[in-house]
Amino acid sequence: MTTHATWTDSIENREQFWLEAAELIDWTKKPTRALAQHSETSWEWFPDGELNTCFNAVDRHVLAGNGNRTAVIYDSAMTGTQSRITYAELQDHVARFAGALRASGVQKGDRVLIYLPMIPEAIISMLACARIGAVHSVVFGGFAASELAVRINDAAPKVIVTTSGGLEPKRVVEYLPIVDRALHASTGTVTTVIVADRERIAGSAADYQGGEVEYLDWKEAEAKAEPVAPVPVEATHPAYILYTSGTTGNPKGIVRDTGGHAVALTRSMGSIYGIEPGDVFWSASDVGWVVGHSYIVYAPLLAGATTVIYEGKPVGTPDAGAFFRVVEEYGVKVLFTAPTALRSIRREDPELEYAGQCDISSLDALFLAGERLDTETYHWANDGLHCPVIDHWWQTETGWAIAANQRGTELLPTKPGSCTLPCPGVDLRILDAGGEEVTEPGAEGNIALKLPLPPGYLKTVWGAPERFHSSYLEEFPGYYSTGDSGYVDEDGYVFVTGRTDDVINVAGHRIAAGSIEESLVQHEAVAEAAVVGVRDNLKGHRAYGVVTLKHGFDVAAEGLERELIAHVRDTIGPVAAFKDVAIVSRLPKTRSGKVLRKTIRQILDGEDYKVPATIEDRSTLDEITALGPANPDIPHTQSVAVPIAV
Repeated sequence: MTTHATWTDSIENREQFWLEAAELIDWTKKPTRALAQHSETSWEWFPDGELNTCFNAVDRHVLAGNGNRTAVIYDSAMTGTQSRITYAELQDHVARFAGALRASGVQKGDRVLIYLPMIPEAIISMLACARIGAVHSVVFGGFAASELAVRINDAAPKVIVTTSGGLEPKRVVEYLPIVDRALHASTGTVTTVIVADRERIAGSAADYQGGEVEYLDWKEAEAKAEPVAPVPVEATHPAYILYTSGTTGNPKGIVRDTGGHAVALTRSMGSIYGIEPGDVFWSASDVGWVVGHSYIVYAPLLAGATTVIYEGKPVGTPDAGAFFRVVEEYGVKVLFTAPTALRSIRREDPELEYAGQCDISSLDALFLAGERLDTETYHWANDGLHCPVIDHWWQTETGWAIAANQRGTELLPTKPGSCTLPCPGVDLRILDAGGEEVTEPGAEGNIALKLPLPPGYLKTVWGAPERFHSSYLEEFPGYYSTGDSGYVDEDGYVFVTGRTDDVINVAGHRIAAGSIEESLVQHEAVAEAAVVGVRDNLKGHRAYGVVTLKHGFDVAAEGLERELIAHVRDTIGPVAAFKDVAIVSRLPKTRSGKVLRKTIRQILDGEDYKVPATIEDRSTLDEITALGPANPDIPHTQSVAVPIAV
């Protein structure tokens, strides 16, 4: 079937479509229904089914005679460590560590908080939770103690799984002191901390004995444990909790169900990414992000593929050729990363010389998500790598793509700036501010998804169903509000122009920050750009751009700024009233590569701001602060950064 026919079938014959998709996994009790719709805002997928995700991701491949197939490739650019784990070896590790969790009192429905860097233990512990029906919550390794304590209080875990520390290019982050401070600041539900030692980092479970919380060494606990068989759970049972930032400052615990999650991710590997059993799939993300959950751990293993867990950066570990080395060494078929990673490589290696030094012929496709893919970066990668570059769009809340060029179904012509067509089950609409549908092709509005949401999308917010409703369903009744703006063209292609709060209102004219960023990066010297709306006495708001330059460009800042302002006025028009642009060495970003636009705006407007716990490098904010207030004539609050040690 064509992409459009498949999508139509998923909407018009929803029950049959998803029951057929459910055949891709093994059930201990096969569902007889795909969807139980209780009300407009309440539904369940595969409500009478039972399964175990870990069995589907590990055991069934071993039982099918594929135990010797490589399940996990571990590559640490930080330590030089490289190793492979077969499906049979993974089964043994997971079953034993599940036994260690069971010995620590963890039962079905209990929560386990996982605080680990990009090491194999992260995958093993997540699967071990799924094996016994425990609900895991992965927190970014290196998160501050205060942020960790908030998540402990919310999820109320019985066990924390951690390690002695994580490695960054210029520093070592010791985890155990952070865990200790977080435990003292939390409400005390944790009974046990299991610690995986790392040779290059000091600290072990032995250093924290004698308190109310028991600290166990991972290897010792695993060696003593009895292997545990997979425990069947209801399809509606929570699979995990993953925290995303909330508008109130309190993170929201996104909850995914087990059955819909397993079915949707298994199907997506073939239909979207074109991955078959035995193929090598690499998601260059982190297990602390939703991409890591879905496409480092669960989806590749559910599909019987080989997944890569990489500890390193796209540049600097040691150079801009790191990604291409990994592709060559392991024969990666599909790479999934963020546009920011590509822009980092482009900044260091604009001619793709490192790529030319590696044999990357195994690479059939490069998928991108997480930030807007500007057309300049798209053309640079698409022309230079000689494989399809596919932009697709999704969110922490959705867990897999909202819209994509679906390689396994039908690779359609690419339109730079578009994530192509909605995925199966996604009934995407463009709504105006009043919630009325906008049907004119190219007319911009709020992107919303008609309920019910597809399998694998969020079910609720942990412990706060009212936040689920107020955050996502209240703005447009009958729809899930994505918080993004965009439009659909005459061919049905979806264009996401930015977050709705990134739209800048200049004297009554609504201008997408993304369109100005697109204009800025067209300049041959510019590597990356961020545009925010700052306060203005006359126009209410005005656009302010911050850019970084490609390496090797030695240009006078004042002259370049004039060129950039003139270029934006030529491409966007005088209505943009663009007159402010500054050059910095690096943009402030999260560890997943998202540019901290809100924080940039707050600094330039002189507002109080909180340093996000996910920031990659705090010093990047100092450069923004040094720019001074964007409008010194407007009274500002005292600008205070709330410090968070990361």
